[in-house]
Amino acid sequence: MRIDILTLFPEIFQGPFSESIIKRAVEQGSVEMFLHNIRDYSTDKHKRVDDYPFGGGAGMVMQIEPIASLIEKLKSERDYDEVIYMSPDGLRLDQAAVNRLSLKGNLMILCGHYKGVDQRVRDHYITMEISIGDYVITGGELAAAVTVDAVVRLIPGVISDETSALSDTFQDKLLAPPVYTRPAEYKGWKVPEILLSGHQAKIDNWREEEALARTRRLRPDLLED
Repeated sequence: MRIDILTLFPEIFQGPFSESIIKRAVEQGSVEMFLHNIRDYSTDKHKRVDDYPFGGGAGMVMQIEPIASLIEKLKSERDYDEVIYMSPDGLRLDQAAVNRLSLKGNLMILCGHYKGVDQRVRDHYITMEISIGDYVITGGELAAAVTVDAVVRLIPGVISDETSALSDTFQDKLLAPPVYTRPAEYKGWKVPEILLSGHQAKIDNWREEEALARTRRLRPDLLED
C-alpha cells in the first residue's frame, strides 16, 4: 500500500509515524508513506495558501490552486483508489470503513486547516470524506494519523499475530471482552477461573458472553441493528 498525505504541517506526523506499528510497516515494506507540503505548490512569494472567504465571515479558507496542483501532479504519476479529505462532516470512521480501506492499493489523504478547503476541491477531486468524530480539531493531521494507524495495522504481516486484529473491538460489532494476564491473583483480585481451565470451547463461550454483556452495558447502540 502507498499512502500520500497532503498537509501544511508535515512535522506533526514525525512522532506517530516514527514509532510502533507504522514504523514497522514502513521498514518491512508493507506500506510506503509520503508527506507532501501544500505550501510547496503555492505560487505566492510568501507561500501563502489561504485567503478570506467570499461573502464574508470569520476565519480563512485554504485556496484551491496549490491543492489542485499537488493532487493533479500525484494523479499524473499513479492511480489512486481513494482521494480522502479529513473533515468533521465526513463519513464517521468505523471498523468497517477501516477494513475496506486496508484492502486498497493507493490512498491520498488531504488534511484541511483553518475553516477548511475551497469547496471546489471537495467537488472535483475528493472521492471520500472521513470524520473521526463529532467535534472539531485544529487541522486534519491528527485525524489522518488516526486513520492511517487504524488502516495500516490491518495490512497482512504488519501485526505479528494477525489473528489479534481479527478479534479487536468492533470487528464483529461488539466490544472486546475483558482480558487478563499474570499473575493470576493480585491483592486478592483473581482472574476468572474459566480462563485458567484450559477448556478452550468454554473459554470462547465465556468471551462471547462477556463481549455481548459489555456491549449491552456500555454501547447498546451497537446492538440496535
